[in-house]
Amino acid sequence: MNHLPFSILLIATLLLFTSSFSVVDSTIATAPTAATPAPSPIPSTLGCDDKCEKRCANAGYKERCLKYCGICCGKCQGCVPSSPYADKGECPCYRDLKNSKGKSKCP
Repeated sequence: MNHLPFSILLIATLLLFTSSFSVVDSTIATAPTAATPAPSPIPSTLGCDDKCEKRCANAGYKERCLKYCGICCGKCQGCVPSSPYADKGECPCYRDLKNSKGKSKCP
């Protein structure tokens, strides 16, 4: 008879313990997940890919040149100097974009 209160206490503890796990599981399962925002693409209607391919044809670091040229082209509504050695004055917006150090951002 001495074991009955101990058994009841043990069963009650186990029930409380397992019910707390189910509450935690349900809150984890229903927690909202943050959706990763899709990067905003450069509109292909501006022709940035072709223009930057031409602009970066002779670049030593072509991938980097294409990346920054694409950024600048998108910000300047598709204006990119016509060739690798063309004057940036053809596109004032492209010419005037600066990085945080004050140097030209666009190749």
